[in-house]
Amino acid sequence: MDRRELLKMIVAATGAAMVGLPALVHGQAPAAGPNSAFSAADIATLDEIAETILPRTATPGAKDAGAGAFMARFVSDCYTAEQQAAFRAGLADIDKRAGGGFVSLVAGDRTELLRGLDAEARKRVAEVGETGTAEAGEKIPHYFTMIKQLTIFSFFTSKVGATEVLKYVAVPGRYDGEVPYVPGTPAWATG
Repeated sequence: MDRRELLKMIVAATGAAMVGLPALVHGQAPAAGPNSAFSAADIATLDEIAETILPRTATPGAKDAGAGAFMARFVSDCYTAEQQAAFRAGLADIDKRAGGGFVSLVAGDRTELLRGLDAEARKRVAEVGETGTAEAGEKIPHYFTMIKQLTIFSFFTSKVGATEVLKYVAVPGRYDGEVPYVPGTPAWATG
């Protein structure tokens, strides 16, 4: 799987273009502000949210890939100040909806909460047709859209995701258009 395919997968999963991508692609300076650093508790919460989205099964989960730390860094380095504020407000809202702390919920309650947020985010995309590309004048997507995008992006671009979940080919070989597909075979990742 190359980056283009990954970005298509993120759009298909979240219904919105990847937030923060223009800053990443163009190498813009971080939109640092007084609150750009995330606390250890914030990163732990992000890890638990990501692990609920992509749990450990027979393959590693999002926490194994360090998704929480990646998300914190990506938000600090690539999101605008407005996007960062929406993301942080979203984390606070998740803890509020969880009755004080997402990390204190049991697995089933975590899943139920995130499914509800996903439904809210998808409804918002359908209603306002947001693209989430962070261009001037565009609406900021629902915070759960941003969290879900970053979870998928961080996992599948990590060493764990690319080598232990996807089939990894550092230097792809020749093109073979007739490779037989065996159901259950993981997708390919290329470097």
